[in-house]
Amino acid sequence: MQTRIEKDLLGEQPVPAQAWYGIQTQRAQQNFTITGVPISHFPELIRSLAMVKAAAARANRDLGQLESHKAEAIDAACADIIEGALHDQFVVDLIQGGAGTSTNMNANEVIANLALSKLGHDRGEYRHLHPNNDVNCSQSTNDAYPTAARLAIVFAAQPLKQAIAGLQQSLADKAGEFAHILKMGRTQMQDAVPMTLGQEFEAFAVNLGEEEARIDDACRLLCEVNLGGTAIGTGINAHPDYAVLAVNHLAEVSGQPVSLAHNLVEATSDMGAFVTFSSVLKRLAVKLSKLSNDLRLLSSGPRTGLGEIRLPAMQPGSSIMPGKVNPVIPEAMNQTAFQVMGADLAVTLAAEAGQLQLNAMEPLIIYNLLNSSRMLGEAIHMLDTRCVRDIEANEAQCAAHLHNSIGIITALVPHIGYDNASRIANQALTSGATVAELVRQEQLLSEERLAAVLSPASMVTPCVA
Repeated sequence: MQTRIEKDLLGEQPVPAQAWYGIQTQRAQQNFTITGVPISHFPELIRSLAMVKAAAARANRDLGQLESHKAEAIDAACADIIEGALHDQFVVDLIQGGAGTSTNMNANEVIANLALSKLGHDRGEYRHLHPNNDVNCSQSTNDAYPTAARLAIVFAAQPLKQAIAGLQQSLADKAGEFAHILKMGRTQMQDAVPMTLGQEFEAFAVNLGEEEARIDDACRLLCEVNLGGTAIGTGINAHPDYAVLAVNHLAEVSGQPVSLAHNLVEATSDMGAFVTFSSVLKRLAVKLSKLSNDLRLLSSGPRTGLGEIRLPAMQPGSSIMPGKVNPVIPEAMNQTAFQVMGADLAVTLAAEAGQLQLNAMEPLIIYNLLNSSRMLGEAIHMLDTRCVRDIEANEAQCAAHLHNSIGIITALVPHIGYDNASRIANQALTSGATVAELVRQEQLLSEERLAAVLSPASMVTPCVA
């Protein structure tokens, strides 16, 4: 393999001649082989890094801190990367020491070498355009990296929101389809009062629909950035006007409503927005897991369980039991949700572990938030397209459970009184007779009145005695 020699603080190393990255990226590759997941696994992060570097170059050009030809070459290189070029050259592991310095330098080196090629120079000829002096001008890892990370999370949230909207619509469609099907509601795994299967699915849809607004709220917090604070928020090595100008350029490049934090020292060490976003993901995961639990329960059996709905059969369920089909899609959603809940704890611990003016654990936070967003989006799409859209109702089973339940006695309380209702319920439970049969035997209500009270419309909507 042909190589070129590069040097840094620690000395010289041969770097593959065809590599667009440089020596500091290579050292990071040697040091960090933890997850096997390179930063290129998340294109949102690569594009966001390039956006930050492009905004910085434009601001430095405007302020006379960077020669125009260099700024234009850096800007053009960043534009290529934003469009998808050279993502395979972003090779460092997501989990790394150094508070993200390896990720920042990977971006600086790739952008520098791509800019050099646009200026007619070979890779590694940094005397013409330098990763630190030029690409990283007026920046520190401590403002460039978290700013890019915040943008990346905002971008990652968009397909997640689309997946949520798709699943919510499918649940709402099922609510309409099942609106006429009467069944028993349940609390604490015991019969409660009647409802429709449509009401059950409508509640699923409404519950999930609340999450898009929570994601939007969290993204607004993430759009407040510390770009221009450099090392610890004091803005050392940057022009006094750089921060405002760079953030304005970043808003233009990214299309996102980014704004400059009021106090850059505070913003450099604060992980609050990341913790909030993680909490939103956990909240969503909890709801999705509960939904999956309910789908598994409602479809259980199919003959010895509740069996009120039929999930689409996706694959044979057993290597030993012929004919068995398992609820594999909700099970996979459950497991995804558990992983996201665990990741939230990791984010919480990493956020708490910061000291003084910086949090060195940011890479773990970023890894978990990007990974959780992607996993949830994929799992929600799976649950939607491979399960919910093709759910069928078992109307006969819903009716059988309803008419065999003592839960309908609640509808009779306003008409026969609580004591009579309690006694009838106990008799029904011990004798096996239905509630309606016992009410008829004791002539507590006329047949016409009993039929009216136990009609579907009366049992599933508010009524006056």
